[in-house]
Amino acid sequence: MPIHQNRWKCPKCGHDEYELDRLRASRSVLATLFDVANRKFSTVTCAKCRYTELYQTDPDTLRQTFESFKM
Repeated sequence: MPIHQNRWKCPKCGHDEYELDRLRASRSVLATLFDVANRKFSTVTCAKCRYTELYQTDPDTLRQTFESFKM
């Protein structure tokens, strides 16, 4: 996963480098608990503290959005 840098800041530690990735929730205990079975998410993970945010959008759309933040 490539590490990106722009004006995005981690809400937990303030670091500005992140990784974009995908997550697919399938039938599992966690998916059942959070009612996310068979859903796809895009993730943004802080490169320093590993805090991760989930977005319910296409990864390419999220990547374009984050690319527009670049300085």
